[in-house]
Formats: sequence, C-alpha cells, structure tokens
Amino acid sequence: MLKFRYRKDLYKREINEYLRKIDAYLGQTLFVESASIRPDGGLIEVQDDKGNWRVVLVSEAKHQGKDIENIRVGKLVGKKNNQDLMAAGNAIERAYKNVNEIANFMLSERYFPYILFLEGSNFLTQNVTVVRPDGREVTLVYNDGTLNRLDRLTAANYGMPINTNLCENRFVRCNGVNIMLQAASIYTKGEGGHWDNKDMAIIMREVAMTSLKMLGSDLFNQITKQNSLY
Repeated sequence: MLKFRYRKDLYKREINEYLRKIDAYLGQTLFVESASIRPDGGLIEVQDDKGNWRVVLVSEAKHQGKDIENIRVGKLVGKKNNQDLMAAGNAIERAYKNVNEIANFMLSERYFPYILFLEGSNFLTQNVTVVRPDGREVTLVYNDGTLNRLDRLTAANYGMPINTNLCENRFVRCNGVNIMLQAASIYTKGEGGHWDNKDMAIIMREVAMTSLKMLGSDLFNQITKQNSLY
C-alpha cells in the first residue's frame, strides 16, 4: 500500500541540496557537477505522506581476498610465486566514500539502512584450514594483520558488532551532548563461504522493515488515507 522506487545512483548535488536544508553552512562545495555515487545494490526509497522520497535500503556486496580459492587449486602467489597467501589490499576502503555520502544524505534521519556484505579471505572471523591439491594443509589465521581487513571496515560502525542489524541509529552522550551515530550494518561470511541471494534477501528485508518502522509516523497517515478509499 506504499509507493516505492529503485535507483542506481545518487548525485552529489542532491546530497548537498539536502544538507543545505538542514543548515545553510553545509553542502556548499561541489567541484564536479556530474559527481555521483553508485552503491552496488542501489537505493530503495519509499514515498512519505508529504510526497518526499525516503531511503529504506542501500546495499553493497564486496569480495576481497582469493587465498582460499588459490590454495584449493594449488596456485602460489607473490612476486616470486612462492607464497600461499597474498597480503591484503586496500580496495575495500573505497566503500567508505559511499557510506559517508549516504550518511550525509540521511543526516536528519534516525536510522541508517546501509548494508555491506563481505566475502573473501580478507574478512574471516575464524581460522580456516584449506587443503592444497598435493595434500598439504594451509591455515588462514583470521586475526593476522597482513590478511584481515575487518578492523578497517569497523570504522564504519564505530566498532559495534558485525553480522548485526544496526539500522536504528544509536545515541550516545559525550561531554553533556547527545551524539547520533549512523552505523553501517556489516555482514561477513566469516568461514570463507559465499553469499547467496536468499541469505542476502533475508537480511535486506529485515533492515528495510526496520527503516519502515522508524518512518512509521511519517507513513501512517498515507496508509490511513489509502485505506479510507476502500
């Protein structure tokens, strides 16, 4: 009974316009008029009672680290092709830009429906032992600093638990001031597995329902009006 829309990208000028509505000092700087962000899963929005579109879900899926796949097929890596493991890269950190821009766009909201789905050997939460074709076992140690990149990503959720729906913003009190925290919900296949569509859909639906719950007062009148037509 609600009206939804999906879009793939969000322009920087839209974000700045939204920020200026909150405070004229915000959203002033824009160097590239066509600048935009494009989260992997796009944005899903709902129309509120005043005709405004409100974000209910933003999602991305990232894969970093092919060590498990390489070991299983017997592929050695490194400059001299003599290593079982490859030192983790920094590609995942590009996700921060999208997280921060959506946070700017949703600065006045009390929820933050951003989901990061992670998979790959750089996002393990437990040790994983993999057998090479020649029978040799290689153990990937999840808290090895050269391999694990989860600690870098938890900067996007203030070090709160992963594999947890953090859509509803948390308020903390510091120096006599209440501060609202917008935290990305980070989900990882800690055992080195792969996400399938069904598992991701279950989590995305849970987060989207949390968004609708937080928007309840702004959507209730719209639903009531529609019901009165029947």
